[in-house]
Amino acid sequence: MKAIGYKAKGGVEVLTELELPMPEPGPRDLRVAVKAVSVNPVDVKRRRWEDPSESPLPRVLGYDAAGVVDAVGSEVTLFRPGDEVFYAGAMDRPGTNSEFHLVDERIVGPKPTSLSFAEAAALPLTSITAWEMLFDRMKVPHGLHTPGGTLLVLNGAGGVGSMLIQLANRLTGLTVIASASRPETVEWVKKLGAKHVADHSKPIDEALRAIGFDGVDYIGAITSTPGSAPSLARALNPQGHITLIDNFDDSIAPFKPKSITISWEMMFTRSLFQTADMDAQHRLLKEISAMVDAGQLQTTLTHVEGPLTAANLRRAHERIETGKAIGKTVLEGFQ
Repeated sequence: MKAIGYKAKGGVEVLTELELPMPEPGPRDLRVAVKAVSVNPVDVKRRRWEDPSESPLPRVLGYDAAGVVDAVGSEVTLFRPGDEVFYAGAMDRPGTNSEFHLVDERIVGPKPTSLSFAEAAALPLTSITAWEMLFDRMKVPHGLHTPGGTLLVLNGAGGVGSMLIQLANRLTGLTVIASASRPETVEWVKKLGAKHVADHSKPIDEALRAIGFDGVDYIGAITSTPGSAPSLARALNPQGHITLIDNFDDSIAPFKPKSITISWEMMFTRSLFQTADMDAQHRLLKEISAMVDAGQLQTTLTHVEGPLTAANLRRAHERIETGKAIGKTVLEGFQ
């Protein structure tokens, strides 16, 4: 089968087209004929930092995918061949940048029927991450439109931010504030449901005061920069909660006086550790799919790079590396 991978870490030039054996599904696996994939910052980070040179096979990246179930393992109960699915894969298995891909059924959802494969491929990783940030890490009541409470979404125009804004707006009573600094990103986050926009080109506590907020109750820190801890601590109300995704090398001491809760979100935790609640990702993707089909959520696809070729995948990685991408970039089908 066709695939795109790399044999040594480095820049986008290491991505190359490959021919690999057809994978055979394990007991809980689906074999999916991949129709579309999207690119995430984690793809870029792993390509730069993780060297597969001592491995017998090249590293195939890719997490988000939408496709059709081609074959199933002996213990599969949730899907059958011919089902259209979408999912975000696992870190410890080969990635989705291939014609066929194996994935555990417990982290797969039914593709929204109202979306194309390309539109659906933009959603899984960011939807899971945003959902787990809100409901698993911050413990915000799910589906309860209770009054009060403020959520700041840092980098609201990125993939995760775009879903976090929508989910918080639809399923909680929180007032959503997104950070953005360019006219096009401000327009995007408002379109998704952010009630206020803070300019993250300045310290975030100053940006919040500029729009009339002395502090917020929750921060979804999609990204963070070195030295930002004091500003983030000042931006949070006493007994607030911040959830981080990126590595955070600053001292956490500034958060202590306010008794701020600090948590981490890594959407691959359930699959990496085969947790007892691993199928929670199946259930939440099923709910995301239903909300999309009901018109309550929208795809965050903003750019289709073309078919899945090494050249197009390199360009998609470069788009992520600019740090200015809005929404998600998708590649659709193999040539």
